[in-house]
Amino acid sequence: MQKIENMEKLIRFDWAIKRLLRNKANHEVIEGLLESLLGEKFTIEEFLESESNMDSETDKFNRVDILAKDTKGQLFIFEIQNDRELSYFHRILYGTSKVITQYMQLGQDYSNVKKIYSINIVYFDLWQGKDYVYRGSTEFRGLHDENDVLKLSPGQNEKFFGNKKAGKAVSDIFPIYYLFQVNNFDKVATTPLDEWIEFLKTDEVKSSAKAPGLAKVRECMRYDSLTDEEKRSYDKHLEAVQYQRSVIETGREEGREEGDKAARLSIAQTMKKAGMSPQQIADMTNLPLEEIKNMPL
Repeated sequence: MQKIENMEKLIRFDWAIKRLLRNKANHEVIEGLLESLLGEKFTIEEFLESESNMDSETDKFNRVDILAKDTKGQLFIFEIQNDRELSYFHRILYGTSKVITQYMQLGQDYSNVKKIYSINIVYFDLWQGKDYVYRGSTEFRGLHDENDVLKLSPGQNEKFFGNKKAGKAVSDIFPIYYLFQVNNFDKVATTPLDEWIEFLKTDEVKSSAKAPGLAKVRECMRYDSLTDEEKRSYDKHLEAVQYQRSVIETGREEGREEGDKAARLSIAQTMKKAGMSPQQIADMTNLPLEEIKNMPL
């Protein structure tokens, strides 16, 4: 007889990461996700205070920027985004660029940062691929010889990696991007990363899960452990997510059926009233961005 796993429904990661997981007592959760993805331990030093980390219901991007250290004391910046729609690839690029400039504006030397990782959790179809985790990086190869990979100079190797003979490629100082397309996960979780993807998709953690951080998830992300104020905030967040999803699905369906500008204008106005940004609406309706910006509520 197949054993039935005991699972408890937990609060959504996108809400928790903006609120509960900023608490130092709960850093173990995000540290566990990083260890499961990258195979090494990191310790969170701080959440980088920027407009992306503002605790606001109007913040639609669910993005946090984190400064962390590895076991060698090297600094890393992790940008984590958790969202459901939009012109996502452009926003991934914008997010990593912004976190670099904001870190430098705080008076920090970017060369002190070993690497930036952009971790993106999405719940919709972004591409034609069938996998549920993708990794991307920026490489510089010769136009006439693809095997000619651009390397850092000895001075750059020493500055960035503490070793003139490191022989690192230029790509080693550029961000690395990870995309979790959680809806594509449909297998039995056999690795720590699989267990994390399963949790991100279902908001549930199996009692048998052993991935770093998931035991803490079971402890700190239970709905009944929230304060009354947190429960009200979380319930409001769920309503906003459900309403936004409904608006998007309705907009797509009506757009397909109607196809004319009048219908798309009506849909755009509904989306604007729902709090979606002009760029989001433009992406969904194919209406001019300026026309949406000037559209009255």
